[in-house]
Amino acid sequence: MVTIRFEDTSVGELVRQRPQRSRVFEQMGVDYCCGGKISLRQACEKKDVNLDEVCESLKTCDQVSGRSDELVDADAMTLTELADHIENTHHAYLKKEIPRLDWMTEKVARVHGEKDERLHRLRKAFLAFCAEVEPHLMKEERILFPMVRQLEVADAPQGFHCGSVANPIRQMELEHDHAGDELATMREVTDEFMPPEWACNTYRALLSGLAELEQDMHQHIHKENNVLFPKAVQLESQGGWS
Repeated sequence: MVTIRFEDTSVGELVRQRPQRSRVFEQMGVDYCCGGKISLRQACEKKDVNLDEVCESLKTCDQVSGRSDELVDADAMTLTELADHIENTHHAYLKKEIPRLDWMTEKVARVHGEKDERLHRLRKAFLAFCAEVEPHLMKEERILFPMVRQLEVADAPQGFHCGSVANPIRQMELEHDHAGDELATMREVTDEFMPPEWACNTYRALLSGLAELEQDMHQHIHKENNVLFPKAVQLESQGGWS
């Protein structure tokens, strides 16, 4: 029988409680980052996956302990620790990986685009993703994250130039949605990142890299949308300095 604590809890909250549950959602194709605010029941209906099967997989996941590859528990970190972790892990990954994937998407589209026109759509979606993400990282590092760190150490209400910390957060969440749309397009036009039989090694390496990019972005956005951002807004609204 399906447990209420799974079906009526938001998918973002389920992953916040136990980060390893993200593996189940990745396998089932359930969005726990940009779409993390809806209940598991709604998410399963939206994706047309069996709710009972997902809940059983979550139960099994929860029973597994002591894994050496346990995912980072973002909820246990301070806001400063989490902001640092996101910069040092996910931002650093993107800054290193985007130039490599940029070169590969250009090359594969140029060499094989006549044979497979979807590669031009893939290239277009990747460039749109980069156009969204690159300035996004800068805004977080230079504006939002310093505000979050300032809030955590403040002993009095803070007067930010943008008013409330919730204002830049709303913009960051909107940009997450746009980046997520481009990731979904890249998955769609590549048949779930599956190479055709004739694909060369560069083509295959590209699809593998895009699959890794998607998984890292899911973790990245989850940590911000479902952990860092709500806690920062709550701290400001409750007056964490009092």
